[in-house]
Amino acid sequence: MRKMLAAVSRVLSGVAQKPASRVLVASRNFANDATFEIKKCDLHRLEEGPPVTTVLTREDGLKYYRMMQTVRRMELKADQLYKQKIIRGFCHLCDGQEACCVGLEAGINPTDHLITAYRAHGFTFTRGLSVRAILAELTGRRGGCAKGKGGSMHMYAKNFYGGNGIVGAQVPLGAGIALACKYNGKDEICLTLYGDGAANQGQIFEAYNMAALWKLPCIFICENNRYGMGTSVERAAASTDYYKRGDFIPGLRVDGMDILCVREATRFAAAYCRSGKGPILMELQTYRYHGHSMSDPGVSYRTREEIQEVRSKSDPIMLLKDRMVNSNLASVEELKEIDVDVRKEIEDAAQFATADPEPPLEELGYHIYCSDPPFEVRGASQWIKFKSIS
Repeated sequence: MRKMLAAVSRVLSGVAQKPASRVLVASRNFANDATFEIKKCDLHRLEEGPPVTTVLTREDGLKYYRMMQTVRRMELKADQLYKQKIIRGFCHLCDGQEACCVGLEAGINPTDHLITAYRAHGFTFTRGLSVRAILAELTGRRGGCAKGKGGSMHMYAKNFYGGNGIVGAQVPLGAGIALACKYNGKDEICLTLYGDGAANQGQIFEAYNMAALWKLPCIFICENNRYGMGTSVERAAASTDYYKRGDFIPGLRVDGMDILCVREATRFAAAYCRSGKGPILMELQTYRYHGHSMSDPGVSYRTREEIQEVRSKSDPIMLLKDRMVNSNLASVEELKEIDVDVRKEIEDAAQFATADPEPPLEELGYHIYCSDPPFEVRGASQWIKFKSIS
């Protein structure tokens, strides 16, 4: 009898230890999915575009919410570490643009390819790297995804080619990756991203031309966040219809603050490329909350009221949260639990990124090639030699 009472006591104490919110969430019946209307895309040289309604499952909704919240908190932590002078050098944050990186990933396969510019932290995460590897790379530590030698602008993962520091230079590379997809006969595509500031680069139009001539499976994606560095798009471009810039390449303009709109547009564009019709162009209309880089306060060329208005009306995380709660796909309490989990994950990653050792000087020449025998690399002067090991 005494053993039985002890067992019952253990069971009851286990229940008592569970937070009330978790018990409430577990006992509530949620909908499995819901149908939403999404904004119609503007089209160029296309008779039909992506659908104007889409189905969101509870499972996908929770996954998207967690991913967007992780990117947001990771970028805010990077901002804090930069201001503490733990992160140094170039650093471009993407908070506000979470629907782009998460929505694009939701519309393609893991075997597809992606290359972007220097605002790359979000894409590095959605392509499969951990927050710990990203923050450690930002702080220049050995546990970083590029062994602490790449920093903010040079992160890589499987089927993810960076992170590129030269404005617009990644676009011809993306066309080359798409050429490899076609040459190898695989049913794969390449997403090639650039910003509105890079959209006036001549090499982008050269890449358009070759991709169209060779019918490459490439989605050219312009992330239009309205300001190239400190210059508004209206002051920088004679035509701000970036989705029409391909001329002979079909295009669509997408609400880049709505993850469901981005997902459906990406699926549409991916199917177009896989069908052998050649490249397609997407313009994602989005917004960054931070300045262009950490040296830009972001309020000398736009007002604080403008930023606050976007936050209050078009924030991508808020839009998804409202949809899920109003459609009984999730509760406010459940989403708050995710917020708590994400904050803990970010804090743990930040502790690792500040405690992990920096790479030693002798590793400066490592990893120049992936599978070559060791060789010597000249340092800053001809008398300094470093060994390169793959």
